Amino acid sequence: MPLYPLYALLFADTGLSTAEISALFAVWSAVALLAEVPSGILADRFSRRSALVAAGILQALGYALWTVLPGFPAFAAGFVLWGIGGSLVSGALEALLYEGLAAAGAETHYARLLGHVQAAGLLAQLPAAASAAALFSLGGYVLVGWVSVGCCLTAAALACRLPEPPRAATPPTGYRAMLRAGFTESAARPTVRYAVLAVAVLTGLDAFEEYTPLLAQAWGWATGLIPLAALSVPMAAAAGAALSGPAHRLHPRALAGILGVAVLVLVLSGLLQHPAGLVGLAAFHGLHQLVLVVTEARLQHHIEGSARATVTSAAGLGGEIAALALYATWALGGLMPVAVLAAMIAVALPFWLRTPEPAPHPDSLPSPH
Repeated sequence: MPLYPLYALLFADTGLSTAEISALFAVWSAVALLAEVPSGILADRFSRRSALVAAGILQALGYALWTVLPGFPAFAAGFVLWGIGGSLVSGALEALLYEGLAAAGAETHYARLLGHVQAAGLLAQLPAAASAAALFSLGGYVLVGWVSVGCCLTAAALACRLPEPPRAATPPTGYRAMLRAGFTESAARPTVRYAVLAVAVLTGLDAFEEYTPLLAQAWGWATGLIPLAALSVPMAAAAGAALSGPAHRLHPRALAGILGVAVLVLVLSGLLQHPAGLVGLAAFHGLHQLVLVVTEARLQHHIEGSARATVTSAAGLGGEIAALALYATWALGGLMPVAVLAAMIAVALPFWLRTPEPAPHPDSLPSPH
């Protein structure tokens, strides 16, 4: 999206203060938290494909408001629309992808395909950044805004073409019934409960990427080179996501080991305090992304009921809360406390992702006589 690298500058150039810009981000986060689970319920009750279409249209409306009426009220309204749109995608995309593969008997390919989807989204940041610079030089924020509106509407049109298989189970009728079905599966089944927790904390850890420019600056990178240097992080994350297909059969202890290696590299980079430390930071994000995508795939494999998008959205809600915890951890001490938090997640991961032993068949039990 060409507007992504520029929207904070749009706010500042419109005359908003730092406090007003922070308030806009707070509105965005609050809407994302409040809409996460309700949007998953809507996707389960009605249509996952329609949720993706609506997300593109809502995001387009938000960017149109920013372009036509630049100012704090329109920016806030745009973030409300964007927050709801993002929540509609969360849960619905994974559910539609998994059940589409399951209908074709190919659900074992879910981790690989999800990894490719995630990698494509991360790599798209490169042409988006280049197009943002070119469009801004030609027509300023107005041209960037309208092209971004067009991108959203194109995505909505493409979503209309996605096949949506019939549900294997009839979803419960009523909002409360679907909410109950989703949270019952999330809470009552240990494999789902712990997988939701694992996805939530790993997703929250992904928010660490927001501090890449600050770390690059502290490690000696010139300010003018930081945007280019920071591109190494999404590129490494894309590579990690792409490798999640071959890695999806790894034992939970192996996944924990991969995350542990990532934490070790992160700690060494922090101790090095050198521009080369950015390589270690990129490696951390690449390995973390691999573990995250594999964990997301395992969650989908564990879900059995009709509330797939609702359960996935519950994990997304947990991810938003975990991200807030990460921000607070960073505020307390910077990189090292975050590394300790990541190490604790690595230690807990084998427990969260363990698969219970199947109950013995009655015929295999020893005779009481």
